[in-house]
Amino acid sequence: MGEVAGIDHIFMRAQRHGRISFYMQNSGEEGLQVGSAAALKDQDHIFAQYRELGVYLWRGFDMRQVAHQCFSTEKDLGKGRQMPMHFGSHKLNLHTISSPLATQLPQAVGVSYALKRRGEDSCAVCYFGEGAASEGDFHAALNFASTLDCPIIFFCRNNGFAISTPASEQYRGDGILGRASGYGMQGIRVDGNDMLAVHEATVEARKYAVNESRPILIEAMTYRRGHHSSSDDSSTYREEDELQLWKDHNNPVDRMREHLQDLGVWDSEQESTMRNDIKKQIMKVLNEAESSKKPPIADLFTDVFEEIPARLLRQQEELNKHLAKYPNEYGLEKHQSL
Repeated sequence: MGEVAGIDHIFMRAQRHGRISFYMQNSGEEGLQVGSAAALKDQDHIFAQYRELGVYLWRGFDMRQVAHQCFSTEKDLGKGRQMPMHFGSHKLNLHTISSPLATQLPQAVGVSYALKRRGEDSCAVCYFGEGAASEGDFHAALNFASTLDCPIIFFCRNNGFAISTPASEQYRGDGILGRASGYGMQGIRVDGNDMLAVHEATVEARKYAVNESRPILIEAMTYRRGHHSSSDDSSTYREEDELQLWKDHNNPVDRMREHLQDLGVWDSEQESTMRNDIKKQIMKVLNEAESSKKPPIADLFTDVFEEIPARLLRQQEELNKHLAKYPNEYGLEKHQSL
């Protein structure tokens, strides 16, 4: 959780300084991210929405990879083709994040059905916000998962806002959990700011999904303290007093720290050392990524077709001629050569 908070603090400011183009904060939701990720197995397939940085870090997608993805460098696993915060790793079973809302839901169901057909001891886990539950893909996904008996955990981060729309204007029901029964599914509601409670709920949900080959919905109740993204200004639709209340009285990072202090296994000196060490690590990888080369221009045309079709070859030739004619206009020296 300390890494998530540290990356949030530094990368959001880097975006404001124009060093990266976009960022999505996680503040207020660190506990549910780390708590749920710690309950999963490496063979489980994760489909994230975009506010699950702690899930990725726990699985092994380290802060260096986060930095190179946000700066779209040659070391980015996605070859610079995605917006910042759209991570993915085939090796870690982390399916690449995509911007369109809720598309990951039916995709995750398809993967969970494949896992079932193969007889694997694993499940799919699909994260989404309560706003995404208003999309049609949510309903299609739950219906397919239930009727096909798929081993999948639908993990809803109910943080109170769908960008600027409060939950009170999204639905009239009691949250998202009640929708599970409508599709013949089990569900769990948990305090999303209690990391240990989230961990326990996810452990039980995984046992049920894998052993019974059935879908289950977790609704983690939390609060999004940051802006929706670096393109949002949440001060236009909520009061500062509301933010401060959650920060002072229901902060998942503070709650976990106080719990560890009560157990006698953590103190303020250790906390300060950890925060300073994390800050140094983040600044190191941020500066490294910022100074790294961008991917080769040729990567614009690869990885879609087994053999590049003639029309793309013509476009590539036209681009190369254009770049050769105006080499100083495009900062080609920043790109890795083939």
